[in-house]
Amino acid sequence: MRNLLIAVLVIISLSGFVDNKPISLTWKNLSDVRFAKKFNKQLGMYFLYPTFGESVVGLEGKQIQIKGYLIPADPDNNIYVISAQPMLMCFFCGRAGPESIIELQLRNKKQRFKTDAVKTISGKLRLNAQDIEYLNYILEDVVLIEN
Repeated sequence: MRNLLIAVLVIISLSGFVDNKPISLTWKNLSDVRFAKKFNKQLGMYFLYPTFGESVVGLEGKQIQIKGYLIPADPDNNIYVISAQPMLMCFFCGRAGPESIIELQLRNKKQRFKTDAVKTISGKLRLNAQDIEYLNYILEDVVLIEN
């Protein structure tokens, strides 16, 4: 009976039910990506399309946490980005790469953030290599971790 209980606890532990603690990442962790400029026929423009490295692919679907600068892209529609750099130096201003920003899909839709507020957040990481309507890194079901 004791062996059965130990086996069940091991299975639960390995499946992630015991320790739901998010993986703490730095922006360097997300830099394992290469970009190729490709022409998008629908829009008649070139875009950077990512090829994610093995270490980033291994994070797909995992609960992660990361610290960065919050940037309200469209707060009325609850669209926020977290960036490795403040807004004046972020990807949108040309001083960093696409790997330095993550699109946020907030759990609390009524939450508001000020530009460049430094926060640690947590969510489920989704990689996006094809859909130009979204960023390459997307965090779903995002919650604020107390700083």
